[in-house]
Amino acid sequence: MTTKTEVLTNRRNLLGAFAGIATISAAPTYAGVFGYVKGAGNIRRIHMRNSRNGETIDTIYWVDGQYIRPALKEINWFMRDWRENKATTMDRNTIDVIAATHARLRTKDPVYMLSGYRSARTNAMLRSKSRRVAKDSYHVKGQATDIRIKSRSVSDIARAAMAARIGGVGKYYRSNFVHVDSGPVRTWVS
Repeated sequence: MTTKTEVLTNRRNLLGAFAGIATISAAPTYAGVFGYVKGAGNIRRIHMRNSRNGETIDTIYWVDGQYIRPALKEINWFMRDWRENKATTMDRNTIDVIAATHARLRTKDPVYMLSGYRSARTNAMLRSKSRRVAKDSYHVKGQATDIRIKSRSVSDIARAAMAARIGGVGKYYRSNFVHVDSGPVRTWVS
């Protein structure tokens, strides 16, 4: 019988084997979006820091056309509603857009997540405090994330996210973040 420690150790060994490749060039590839990036390999990686609770995640979640389920579970937990400590299954396209945006910006700085998944109760509370919070937010559906990267501007991040041509990209200059989601393709400025 395999213990939880052995499973985690084996997974870490697998990810460690790919880590060298990921640090050379972690640019993800997207069929039908922007294809193979020359020399990038066939790996997708997410490197994020939660600006609310300080947690970090740096993991390869897709290799050779296959999502790595334990990595996706870690990402789902990382992107949870921190106010209620509740997670959901995040839309893979949202994760892919974040990874593609980060890779296009060619920085070692992590992506800072301000808001990932939100429970309906958290969204309602935030909506009562700000007219900028949508009633039917993609955050509640596990399809949106608000991000920033310290070394890049809102415009730079938004431009990189729009290049993926997946979902919505909102520029929030006063609050210094970019909203990305996997809903219909659209852009806005707030």
